[in-house]
Amino acid sequence: MGDAAISLPLLVALIGVALAFDFLNGLHDAANSIATIVSTRVLRPRYAVIWAAFFNFIAFLFFGLHVAETIGRGIIDAEIVTPAVVFAALIGAIVWNLLTWALGIPSSSSHALIGGLVGAGLAKVGLSSIVWAGLLKTAAAIVLSPAVGFFLAILLVLAVTWAFVRQTPFMVDRTFRIGQFVSASLYSLGHGGNDAQKTMGIIAVLLYSSGYGSGEFHVPLWVVLSCQAAMALGTLSGGWRIVHTMGSRITRLKPMQGFCAETGGAITLFAATWLGVPVSTTHTITGAIVGVGAARRTSAVRWGVASNIVIAWVLTMPAAAAISACTYWLVALFQ
Repeated sequence: MGDAAISLPLLVALIGVALAFDFLNGLHDAANSIATIVSTRVLRPRYAVIWAAFFNFIAFLFFGLHVAETIGRGIIDAEIVTPAVVFAALIGAIVWNLLTWALGIPSSSSHALIGGLVGAGLAKVGLSSIVWAGLLKTAAAIVLSPAVGFFLAILLVLAVTWAFVRQTPFMVDRTFRIGQFVSASLYSLGHGGNDAQKTMGIIAVLLYSSGYGSGEFHVPLWVVLSCQAAMALGTLSGGWRIVHTMGSRITRLKPMQGFCAETGGAITLFAATWLGVPVSTTHTITGAIVGVGAARRTSAVRWGVASNIVIAWVLTMPAAAAISACTYWLVALFQ
């Protein structure tokens, strides 16, 4: 696999870049886990990020590593992976993440990374580098994950409204303020379980392509722990610009609606992670938030903000791929 073994210092440096991406993923996507619980004032931001970071870290205890295997072998041909390919893919994803984070746009870190891999693979050998089954499965998830989150959130709102129809607004509010601690922790588990595995897959395929892996393709435990820790630290740092967009600019949320959005999103992420599909946690929770807003009334959703987010979703993979391809070509000039 790959071209040749590389020096240990270069390998360590590339792993450092991968963990930096994982940290930025947590920073960028902190809003996914905490926006609803912060906007409903159930938890203050500093406590919400601690809560989310803890569940981000322990997610590896609850899920297999199917998503890591998809990223490691299911997007581009593992045989063409070299340090230059990995470096270009990570730079493509990191640059796009930093740009959208600075603009407060909740784009997908996951699809930025996948776009980076595709761009680097195309720059190296062309279309033959693509594993079409894995890429098409991931592309389908771009549409399906927010749609599933949307419809699950609507169904949960309807079910909860029917179940609590005889309760006073005060009782409903108090019940779901407590419930949001559960739903936010489940969503953070799903976030840590799906997103951290993407970096695990990158590091694992780098180890094998560079001659430092042995036996069947697998993710070493130290890689699992390092990636979960990097993502948790990123979440702990918070992404406040995107929290504002997710938590209040799309629609106004009450604790009951926050609970339904988080629970609908968590169910979607759990299913995708068990199936090994690298979905976007950003897309999923945004779809769920739009769903709870639309369940109240369609005018409750700020569709202009939502449409801007969709545009960012469409641009993410090709933009990260373009940055990655340019990075690969620049690196190739100095090889």
